[in-house]
Parts: sequence; structure tokens; C-alpha cells
Amino acid sequence: MKFRRTLAWMLLAAPLVAAASESVKLDRLPADVNPQDRVSLQRGAQIYVNYCLGCHSLAYMRYNRLQDLGLTEQQIKDNLIFTGVKVGELMKIAMDPKESREWFGTPPPDLTVIARSRSSGDGSGADWLYTYLRGFYRDPSRPSGWNNTVFQNVAMPHALSQLQGQQALVTEVQPILRGSKGEAEEHKTQKLVLAKPGSMKPGEYDRLVGDLVNFLVYVGEPSRHSRVELGIYVLIFLGVLLVLAYLLKQEFWKDVH
Repeated sequence: MKFRRTLAWMLLAAPLVAAASESVKLDRLPADVNPQDRVSLQRGAQIYVNYCLGCHSLAYMRYNRLQDLGLTEQQIKDNLIFTGVKVGELMKIAMDPKESREWFGTPPPDLTVIARSRSSGDGSGADWLYTYLRGFYRDPSRPSGWNNTVFQNVAMPHALSQLQGQQALVTEVQPILRGSKGEAEEHKTQKLVLAKPGSMKPGEYDRLVGDLVNFLVYVGEPSRHSRVELGIYVLIFLGVLLVLAYLLKQEFWKDVH
């Protein structure tokens, strides 16, 4: 009965979450981020292991699958595994869910399919992640001291703040003249400003986030590239088969016509 109530709540909440995401203007990924760029994917994997894997698992991804990115088993052991796990094991975390609930208010979610779950069918899952990772700002009212423009009242602190720096959300007021009498109305807009620089310049940080998002998109569907490539060959084969079938039909029916 409890499971049914939980499932019903999730189904009712899904449209609200989707509506909330659609109300935020998402930033587009840089044009040079390519899901087939192995160098970008390798950098993204390194960033994830160093800054994200301590809290967020990739429970449906194995370390040895990273060999698809051009890494050897020894490179994975030396650069991406800092515990005693084996290369063939899943990318899980050692954090206790009960402890994480006490620290953050909610257990950090698994991120294996985060890019796909945030997608609305037009590829905006990657854009949502890109905007989210660049949208943290200081908010003293929050327990962690951080908030996010995409995910309001997020429990997660800014794990990449040392790299990006600290942003502040400021409100700009601009007068707008309307009506025949030129009546002035205030138009308020909010934007993020860099209050305290980090170790990276904004452009460098954006590229880093692009690589991280690129990796998360890959993790959500590691076989996508090979599947698409195989699909192209299948379509070519079916096209050749169609031509041969048509010629065979012409040969069989030439005497009838």
C-alpha cells in the first residue's frame, strides 16, 4: 500500500517537475562539445571521479566500460580508481544513505541516467545539466549556503566552487515607458555575477562543465554511438535489398506484362 501511494505521488509530481524545468531558460552546450570526442569524454570522466563520485554513484556503469573511451585498463586503475575496487566493478560510492540524509537532508541521487531523465525529448537534458552546473550562487538562507537558478532550494552544495568561484544573484531594475503618457514601470531581472573568482577563468570553467556533461550524456547510453552506426549500415543494407527485390520482381513479371 505504501508503494502504491509513493508511486501515485511520483506520477502526480512529474508534470510539476517538468513544468518547473521548462520555466527556466536553459543555456546551450558549447558547439565544440561532441559525444564522439574521446578526449572530452576522458576529461569528463576524470572530473566526475574527482569531484562527483564521492557522493553520486554511477550504479549502472562499470569502470571497465571506460575502455570504450580509449583508456586502457591500467590507465583506469591509475587515474580513475582511488579505492580497492576492481576494474570490472560498478561505479558505486561508500557513503551510507542514512548518513547522507543527515548531512544533506536527502541522499544524493545516482546519476547514471540523469541526462536522459532531465531530457524533454529535444535534447535539453544536457542543456539542463550544463545550466545547473553553472547556476550555483551564494544563499545564506540555505543550510549549505548555496542555491541554484535551475533547481531552487537544492540541497547539494557547490562541489566545483573552488574552480568556478562564488556567484551572487543580483536583481536589476530597469524603467520601461508605457502608455501614451509615457508612464514608467519597473522591469526586474535577475542575473548571476561572479563575486569571488575561482581558480579557473569563466571560459575555462564552461569548457570543463561541457566535458563533464558530455560524459554524463555518454554514461546514460554508452552504446548509443555503436547503435546509431549499426542502424546506418542496416538502412544501407535494406536499401540495397529493396533494389534487388524490385529487379527480381521485374524479372518474374516481365512475361506477364
